[in-house]
Amino acid sequence: MGYYNHSLRIDTTGLPLEWVDYKEAVKLYAVDQVVYTLGNDLYTIYGGTNAASGERSSITVNSIIATYGRTKHFQEKMSRYTPPLNNQTLFKRDGYLCMYCGDHFNKRELTRDHITPISQGGWDHWKNVVSACKRCNHHKGGRTPEQAKIKLLAIPFVPNYAEYIYLQGRNILADQMDFLLGYISKSSPIHHRIGLEKKTKVS
Repeated sequence: MGYYNHSLRIDTTGLPLEWVDYKEAVKLYAVDQVVYTLGNDLYTIYGGTNAASGERSSITVNSIIATYGRTKHFQEKMSRYTPPLNNQTLFKRDGYLCMYCGDHFNKRELTRDHITPISQGGWDHWKNVVSACKRCNHHKGGRTPEQAKIKLLAIPFVPNYAEYIYLQGRNILADQMDFLLGYISKSSPIHHRIGLEKKTKVS
């Protein structure tokens, strides 16, 4: 673990808020915004030495940090939150699988496909887009799956706020993953996938 690992910032009630890099995390500690911490120590930042005591200042940053600044109104707003759509989080939502052929691809080989094409009145929205390999997207063209006689392998869904934080994360640590799981429905495909990933790491 090191500076490349981001801390998961939560509010005082435990609601996940965002990922913060080491500069942002240290600033939160320095201005006394951190109320409590969870998880493991990520790293320690050292400052100058006190002339009187000879002690060197330091800040140890945890993997999960609770801070001031969020309200009940914010929590209610997050329950109705629709995250912005981008390819990075879309591909991760779908597990880097083509939702037509079912094969696994890297992000450079995937495209955003509109189930109901824009030309037929479809929207650029989480519930109308899936990850598709270039071959399947080209074959489907400007048609619906029914018109192209191909099967959609999974129903697209809108990630909730905690799921979106997971989708944004890179190098997510085990304690952070466990914490986020508590805010993701067990019926969610993302919850199921995280469970499989954890089993794979253990084995």
